[in-house]
Amino acid sequence: MVTHENLLGGPPPTHLPDDPEPRELLASGTAPAEVAAKYPTSSLAWAQLADDAFAEGRVIESYAYARTGYHRGLDALRRNGWRGHGPVPFEHEPNRGFLRALHALARAAGAIGEQEEYERCTQFLRDSSPTAADTLS
Repeated sequence: MVTHENLLGGPPPTHLPDDPEPRELLASGTAPAEVAAKYPTSSLAWAQLADDAFAEGRVIESYAYARTGYHRGLDALRRNGWRGHGPVPFEHEPNRGFLRALHALARAAGAIGEQEEYERCTQFLRDSSPTAADTLS
């Protein structure tokens, strides 16, 4: 097996622990609001609420849902050793809820003209996971 050393000396990637229940409920068609109520710490549930609201033109609601998912994700990242910067790989499925919420927050901020927040979140997403930035955009 080939391993790649981090030559830049940055922090190691953060991999959130798997929390399959919210993901499975959403995949089975359970309403995202029910999932968020049952699992309020799930960034994935909040990100789905944000995506649904945005798709329906409810941008302010999308912003609020995305911000909740973003903050829940930051809490989870910090509990798992993240210190404010470093990779959060999209390839690791449990990280996707946070990354989707961050993307949704940037999207909603841009839609309401909150340029600084849009730029900050867009750059944070790219810095955390270039794959997420490319995939979600």
